[in-house]
Amino acid sequence: MPFCKSLVAALLLIYGLSQALANNSPNVIYILADDLGYGDLSHAGGKAPTPHCDRLAMEGMRFTDSHTTSSVCTPTRYGIVTGRYNWRTKLKSGVLWGLSEPLIPENRLTVPKFLQQSGYHTAVIGKWHLGLGWEMLPNGEKKQAKFGPTKGDGWQIDYSKKVKGGPLSIGFNESFIIPASLDMFPYVYLKNDKATEWATVTKAFHRPGPSGENFEAINCLRDFARETNKFIDARSKVKNKPFFLYLPLTSPHTPIVPAKIWQGKSGMGSYGDFLMETDWVVGEVLKAVDRNNLAENTMIIFTADNGCSPQAKIPSLIKQGHKPNANWRGHKADIFEGGHRTPFLVRWPAKISAGTVSNQTICTTDLFATLKEIIATKKSLPNNAAEDSFSFLPALLGKTNHSTRPFTIHHSINGSFAIRRGNWKLSLCPGSGGWSAPRPNTAKKNTKLPLVQLYNLNEDPAEKNNLQAKHPKLVLELVNELAKAIKNGRSTPGVKQTNEGHPNTFDKRLLALFPVLKE
Repeated sequence: MPFCKSLVAALLLIYGLSQALANNSPNVIYILADDLGYGDLSHAGGKAPTPHCDRLAMEGMRFTDSHTTSSVCTPTRYGIVTGRYNWRTKLKSGVLWGLSEPLIPENRLTVPKFLQQSGYHTAVIGKWHLGLGWEMLPNGEKKQAKFGPTKGDGWQIDYSKKVKGGPLSIGFNESFIIPASLDMFPYVYLKNDKATEWATVTKAFHRPGPSGENFEAINCLRDFARETNKFIDARSKVKNKPFFLYLPLTSPHTPIVPAKIWQGKSGMGSYGDFLMETDWVVGEVLKAVDRNNLAENTMIIFTADNGCSPQAKIPSLIKQGHKPNANWRGHKADIFEGGHRTPFLVRWPAKISAGTVSNQTICTTDLFATLKEIIATKKSLPNNAAEDSFSFLPALLGKTNHSTRPFTIHHSINGSFAIRRGNWKLSLCPGSGGWSAPRPNTAKKNTKLPLVQLYNLNEDPAEKNNLQAKHPKLVLELVNELAKAIKNGRSTPGVKQTNEGHPNTFDKRLLALFPVLKE
C-alpha cells in the first residue's frame, strides 16, 4: 500500500511538472512572408488592406527596428532556424536553388531540434529553401516528361525516395514544403521529406522545369493554409505538449499569382491582391488558434525574409501612394535599410501588452535565444549553437528600453557587409551591394564613390549623408568590431568558434585599407 501511494504521488508529481511545462511554455507560430517590405502592411501605411496583420499589431507588440540577417531568402532562413549568420557557412553570397544540397548539417542544434528536446512537437509548412539531399535515379537515368521538353536538371531525381538533410533530419517532427522559391524547380510538394507526386511535366513559373502535374503556383497559399489548419486542430487535441509551427510563405514573392478570389480586390494590381491573400493566411492561423482556445498562451510572430523586391514594380506602387519599403532606401538584395528592415509583429496575450511598440533593434537570428529564455530550461546550449542570437524577451515583457544586441551585422546578395551599433551604420561597399543603384559593378568603377558608407540612422534614415570622412575613428572602431565577430566565429559571448571558410567577399581596396578584415 505505501508503495502504491508513493507511485501515485510520483505520477502526480510528473503530471504536475508536465502541466507546468504546458502552462509555462507557449505554443509558437512563426509566420515568414517572402519579399514583404516594411511599409507593405496597412497599419504601416500600406494601401492594400491587411486586417489580420493589423490585428496582430493591435493585440501584441510591433517592432520598428527589426532586421533580417540578409537581404535575400536563403541566408535569412538559415539565421532563423540556427541563430547563426549565414556567411559563417559555405554560402557567402546569393541563395540556394531547388536542387542545392542541404545547408544545415544534421549535427547542428537548431531551433526545432532544441524545442523537440524541450518537449515540443515541431512542424514546418511552406517554402523551405535551405537545400535538400535528393536521391537520384540509377545510372544517370532521366525520367521522361509526359508533355513538354525533358531538358536540364531535375529529371534525374527519384521522387519516390525520401530526401536527405530535409526538415525531419534537423528537428521537425513533420513537414509540408516546397523545395525553394516558387520560381525555382522542381515544382513539387514534399510531405515528411518525400515528394507527394513525381515531377512528370514541364511548367514555367518564371524558370521552366520539372513539375508535378497537379502542382500550381496559384494554389500554394491555400494549400499551406489548409495544412496549417489541420496541424493546429490536431495539436490542440494533444494535452501537455506545446507545439512550434514554422510557416514560411511563398508570397508576395514572384510569381505574383493571387488566387482568383483575390484578383482585383486591392485596387492596386496583382501585388496588392497578393498582399491581401498573404494576410488572409494570417487570418486562417488566427481563426484556428481561436476556435481551439489556444490564443492566450500561443505566441504568433509575423515577419518577412527581406524587403520588397523590384519585381513588384515599386515605382508604379509608389505612384499609387503605396511605399512597399516605406521611406527606407533600397529594396530586396541591398545593404541599404530597405533590403533588410522588415515588419515584426508578436502577439502573446499571456505575456505581451496589447498595442505596444518597441524601438529596440532585433534580428531574425534572435528567435533561438528568445525561446531558450522563455522556456527557461536549465540545460545550457552547446558552444557551437545560436552563435549570433540575443534574446529579445525583455523587450516583449516591457522590461527594458535597451537592445540586448551590442551590434547587428547585415549582409547583401553579393556578400557586402554592414555593421550597425546604436544609431550608427557602417556599410563596407561603395554602392548598394545589391540590385538598386549604384549596383556593385557600376559602383566599383566609380572612383568618386567612397569605399565605405557611414550613416546616422536617427538623423538620416534615408542614408543620404555619408559621414565616413568626418568620423574616421568610429569607422575603424566598427571595422574592428566586425573583424572580431568574424574571426571569433560568434557575436555572442562564449568560446571561440570556427566558420566554414572566411567570408572573403570584401573588395581588395577595402582589405588594403583595413588589413584586419583579411583571413
